[in-house]
Amino acid sequence: LPHWLNHYNRTRPHSSLGGQPPISRVHNVRGQDI
Repeated sequence: LPHWLNHYNRTRPHSSLGGQPPISRVHNVRGQDI
C-alpha cells in the first residue's frame, strides 16, 4: 500500500491539474513560510 499511495499522490498525472500530480497542489506542508 505505501508504494501505491506514493504513486497515487506524487507521480500520477491528473487531468484536472493539467497533468500535474496531486502533490503539486500542496504548499507549505510544514507551516514554514520561507
